[in-house]
Amino acid sequence: MRAALLAGAALGLAPHARAQDRSPQPNLNEPATPVSAPDAPVPAGDDQIGFAADQLQYDSNAEIVTASGSVQLLRDGNRLRADRVVWNRTTGKVEAQGNVSVTDPDGNIAYGDRFDVTDSLKDGAVDNMLLVLQSGGRLAAVKGTRVNGVYTLNRAAYTGCSVEDSDGCPKEPTWQINAVKVVYDPVRQRVTYTNANVELFGLPLIPLPGLSHPAGEGGGSGLLVPNIRYDRNNGFEVALPYYMKLAPNRDLTITPHVYSKVLPMMEGNFRHLYDRGAYQITGYATYGRRLGISGLDPDANSQQGIRAHLDASGTMQLTPEWSVDGSIRVTTDRTFLRRYDISRDDRLRNTVGVQRIGENSYFSLRGWAVQTLRQGDSQGQQPIALPVLDYRLRLTDPWLGGVVQLQANTLAITRTDGQDTQRAFAAAEWNLRKLTGLGQEVTFTGYLRGDVYHSNDALQNPIPAYAGEPGWQARGIAAAAVDMRWPFMGEAFGGVQRIAPRVQIVAAPRLANLRLPNEDARAVDLEDSNLFALNRFAGYDRFEDSSRATYGLEYGLDLPHFSVQAVVGQSYRLNSRESILPDGTGLSGKFSDIVGRTTIRYRNFVSLTHRYRLDKGSLAVRRNEIDATVGSRSTYVMVGYLRLNRNALANLEDLQDREELRVGARAQFARFWSVFGSTVIDLTDKKEDPVSMADGYQPVRHRLGVAYEDDCLTLGFTWVRNYQANGDARRGNSFQLRLAFRNIGI
Repeated sequence: MRAALLAGAALGLAPHARAQDRSPQPNLNEPATPVSAPDAPVPAGDDQIGFAADQLQYDSNAEIVTASGSVQLLRDGNRLRADRVVWNRTTGKVEAQGNVSVTDPDGNIAYGDRFDVTDSLKDGAVDNMLLVLQSGGRLAAVKGTRVNGVYTLNRAAYTGCSVEDSDGCPKEPTWQINAVKVVYDPVRQRVTYTNANVELFGLPLIPLPGLSHPAGEGGGSGLLVPNIRYDRNNGFEVALPYYMKLAPNRDLTITPHVYSKVLPMMEGNFRHLYDRGAYQITGYATYGRRLGISGLDPDANSQQGIRAHLDASGTMQLTPEWSVDGSIRVTTDRTFLRRYDISRDDRLRNTVGVQRIGENSYFSLRGWAVQTLRQGDSQGQQPIALPVLDYRLRLTDPWLGGVVQLQANTLAITRTDGQDTQRAFAAAEWNLRKLTGLGQEVTFTGYLRGDVYHSNDALQNPIPAYAGEPGWQARGIAAAAVDMRWPFMGEAFGGVQRIAPRVQIVAAPRLANLRLPNEDARAVDLEDSNLFALNRFAGYDRFEDSSRATYGLEYGLDLPHFSVQAVVGQSYRLNSRESILPDGTGLSGKFSDIVGRTTIRYRNFVSLTHRYRLDKGSLAVRRNEIDATVGSRSTYVMVGYLRLNRNALANLEDLQDREELRVGARAQFARFWSVFGSTVIDLTDKKEDPVSMADGYQPVRHRLGVAYEDDCLTLGFTWVRNYQANGDARRGNSFQLRLAFRNIGI
């Protein structure tokens, strides 16, 4: 504890101030707090003083009281501790000497060699003062005063950093603010400086005239740390945020972005937290010239005008069951977000909805719309879904046992230049889980559903296989399944081993799938996550109507600090009718492809997941996906590899083949310093995509940086290289400098 008090010396004056002024310097060593005497008794009123000391002398002629030995005075919430206190009862002056500390009602503690205060203990002057704020910061000064609760410090320094290391030894703070005068107002919880500058790693760095910042946890208005970066599109950029605290639960941040190559951009962010929820609104706006996606000539296919983006989201909890939420994301053009490095999304989704979640029921009514930012995509083909209604009710089966779930769903999709679709269905699903005497887990499932569809403008669907037949269509669905798992468990290799064969049989009649439009079941791909699903399609518009048997094996091994989990399986279609699942999905033949997943973990140091799909005939690898992490939380390497060679038809949406490598790493050195980097490389060539023009090695994005991070400072420099262009968002390098002071109140 004493080492922590001595560490206050790290808040000394700036080197240049000491060199130019030979006046007495502040003694920042916190004195030992007297502990031998009992706490002073709480006085009966504000005009009385609670008093405790080891020795007491009273000069009745001079009306002077001298107390020594662990002295404590307590009045109106202010507590003074010292080795010796002289109190002049005539003048009301109190002089405290030796290891002096004064704690105010807010918990701020002022230390000094000698205090001159009034007998109210509220006002006074201190030599060589150290003020430890309740919020965590420290102020040190050659001389300080306190008047009406406001502290004024001359030739002072402030830091929010710790001044002792993990062993309790003194250390220099990473940053501190030096000033000619500092004023701290506990009521406003604000620190104001005169002629201030920031000292970083012991070196004067940034002059900050007129600086002020909040010192409490609530924060306050003021300038935030600027953001500095450079990229090829906009040149040098300086962003200087200004934070405005409008209320304890509302704030606004205004950030002007100034560029060397283009006109400035304004950014605003408003946040509001209230008793039933929260919402935020973020907006960007500028004026400039944008180049069309297909244009290469700077003067061709270009437009000049307002470029902007709006991003708003929020939620409201009406009752414990009912809630409302929504989000709005719109932009003026397809390249604005990438040009100004706001987002790399290629679609913006807008949604609004209300939902009720009960103990056994769920209701949702939503609407959503999509804005595409992809090259070549038609905005008129993007769906507008309104309404999207889903209701589910869970009941206990009173006859056979198990659980019954009833569902009602409706969807209406409208396009400004494409196919329109309306759908409604009602469904019932029954599940019963039983354990046999031999330890087998058997699950029985029954499923019934009735659908009604209506569509028009089917000829405007760019993929005829998804259009269906126009007008009204109906469909009935029935399916039954039995799923059995038989786990065998026992000791092995010093741990617990689990081997669980699994078999599932599904029976379903032929359905009129292709007569109906397909809006939500386009991406289908056999993998370990849907191997035993009742319907391998992701949505409702297609239902797998083949009767089949699915078999697989689950394996698990749990040892101290090490585990292996694996699953592998395959399906066999029992009927001979043609499947609606196309080639490339792994489900088109009588036998499906073989899919599996293996996960290996060692402590918190190694994590490896491998997903794969093997061709049923040639055992060629159709899917090979690896995600691995090796290292600790501070030093690690992450590798992701994906190769899809599904041999699918080129015109099927969401089944294009590709090969990609992702690598990220971070290495910590010198305790607080680290280097980091990441890369994404497109390895696709004609082996994966016969129509691809790629050469098998096309970098997508590189990132490399160095960072410093401790308890009160984050400092980083990052280089990013983008290899993909999109209209006026050209490929090239960008550099960013990030500096953030923690524990400064905002």
